[in-house]
Amino acid sequence: MKKQFFVLAAIMISSQSQAQQDSTSLEEVVITSNKYPKKQAETGKVITIISREQLEKSGGRTLGELLNTVSGTTIIGANNVPGTNQTVSIRGGSAGNVLILLDGIPVNDPSVITNYFDLNFISSGQIERIEILKGGQSTLYGSDAVAGVINIISKKPVAGAFKLYGDFTGGSYNTLQQNLGFSTRGKQADLSVNYTHLSSDGFSAAYDENKTGLFDKDGIEQNTINGRLGFQLSTKIKATLFSSYSRYKTDLDASAFTDDRDYTGLNKNTQAGTSIVYKHKLGSLHATYSYNRAQRLYVDEPGHISNPFSAYSRADYTGRTHFAEIYNSWLLKNIEILAGADYRFNNTDQSYYSTGSFGPYTAAPLTAKMNQLSPYASLVYKTGKGFTAEIGGRWNKHSEYGSNFTFTFNPSYTINSGVKVFANLYSAFKTPTLYQLFDASAGNASLKPEKGLIAEAGAALTAAKAFRLKLVGFYRNTENAIVYTYNPALFESRYLNVSEQKNYGAELEISYTRGKLGIDANYTYTDGETTSAFDGTGTPIGKDTTYFNLYRIPKHALNLSVGVQATKAIFIRAQAKSVSKREEFIYGSSPGILKAYTVLDLYGEYKFDKVFRLFLDLKNISNKEYFDIRGYNSRKFNFTTGVGFQL
Repeated sequence: MKKQFFVLAAIMISSQSQAQQDSTSLEEVVITSNKYPKKQAETGKVITIISREQLEKSGGRTLGELLNTVSGTTIIGANNVPGTNQTVSIRGGSAGNVLILLDGIPVNDPSVITNYFDLNFISSGQIERIEILKGGQSTLYGSDAVAGVINIISKKPVAGAFKLYGDFTGGSYNTLQQNLGFSTRGKQADLSVNYTHLSSDGFSAAYDENKTGLFDKDGIEQNTINGRLGFQLSTKIKATLFSSYSRYKTDLDASAFTDDRDYTGLNKNTQAGTSIVYKHKLGSLHATYSYNRAQRLYVDEPGHISNPFSAYSRADYTGRTHFAEIYNSWLLKNIEILAGADYRFNNTDQSYYSTGSFGPYTAAPLTAKMNQLSPYASLVYKTGKGFTAEIGGRWNKHSEYGSNFTFTFNPSYTINSGVKVFANLYSAFKTPTLYQLFDASAGNASLKPEKGLIAEAGAALTAAKAFRLKLVGFYRNTENAIVYTYNPALFESRYLNVSEQKNYGAELEISYTRGKLGIDANYTYTDGETTSAFDGTGTPIGKDTTYFNLYRIPKHALNLSVGVQATKAIFIRAQAKSVSKREEFIYGSSPGILKAYTVLDLYGEYKFDKVFRLFLDLKNISNKEYFDIRGYNSRKFNFTTGVGFQL
């Protein structure tokens, strides 16, 4: 593994090139860091951008594949069979500790144990831009923003006449995808609609350890549509209606190493809402309401029976979220103020039924709800001579556990137009989920929120727009971590606040531009430990013990991209991803080891003119067999090719 890293590092140092991925200029304007437009140089927060240009040069890759190239970010399952549940981790954070935003609005699934959002619902062809904000961001974004925030910004109307755009792709596993959209924008109204269809025969989700050749393929069929309709009510007021719907049906396997030919999952997500923006002399006032409904239906039919005790099973999970927010910004000469409040209401309905050799079984249904109200405020002070500091806080009132407070302190100093240093201190929190609070067998209504204290420090350098470097060190200590516990003496399982989790590490991003060649590279070191009176299976061990538990998270991860704009029409890029060995949780046994691996990709694109482009993306060209999840296949050599257009 060390040899692989040295080889890639040598390539990174010796190349002279043009940045193609994940680099953010200090002059680039971002939204997510403060909830209003702001230059990177004026904030000490750590943010990475995936631009529309980078998305277009990604050959129909999924959202998970794109995020998996960002420093400090691991998308577990991104390269497994299409339709795999993908867990987002930033800087070693566990599932549900990264908040997903869609156009600035939190999205989640209250029926999931950890409250995470299914990335499969979002098509990369419908995305305009992605902003990844790292560190504790609970002051502005509330619960779940412990390790970071990912803001996925959808395509919106642009000024001008009617525009039609899309792409049609095909590739390995008989995969076909069609993206089609249009937009129009006038003086009083604008409209955009985007549609995506995906189908794939896939491959076996479970790994055929004994090479029987009998495992069947697990495919997917998906349709996704979203739309936005905006009205300019006056010169200062704009109202927008937005909605999206995604539905996919996917084949599933029984478990790791275990095939199942009759197990399917039907997943649906619906979002609808409205927003109003009032622009005044000093800033703007925003008011938003959004409703989100996620439904998961898992059915295992009789036939190919992988479990002799369950010939048929049906599990139905529905989660609903109401989100309302109002905030105002005042942008003065040396002071910027943001103040607002949001309200969240979550509820879930869950049921499970099975029948088999021991007869029918019906689990106790779960119907639960909770709500929280959170006022927040932040103040940014600028000296005009390079120093900027932000301080803020949020008070959260929760219907079950009471209240908690979180804060932010972000000082930074721009030494000149190209050098910025920063040292940040955050607190962040994650509320217990509905399942953890109210499940009939393991729920605990007395749970408190997980509370994290996060520190980071670093520097960003831009030299003549040709060389960019960002180095960040981070540390996170989470108290009251919620874990599943099982006491064999009492035959009792329960969720408890019994752990302390510490994560720490460093991120390095480098890009360099010269002529038609370009390079972008990032390296992340992540480590951590937990202290608990329970072991990794949730069994009590008598006294507090410290052990490593960043399962599936590599200590070392390196991404490298080298691109050549050979002519105005031809672009070629080579990419490499290398990760170190990882530990894998195995219930009732010592952790297993997932081996280190390196995969190589090659992308080519030809633009006929400003309207049409052809592309070919060759992935894992060495046909490397590797595993991100024990017992489940990752993609070997595969390709995507297609044509994109914009009229």
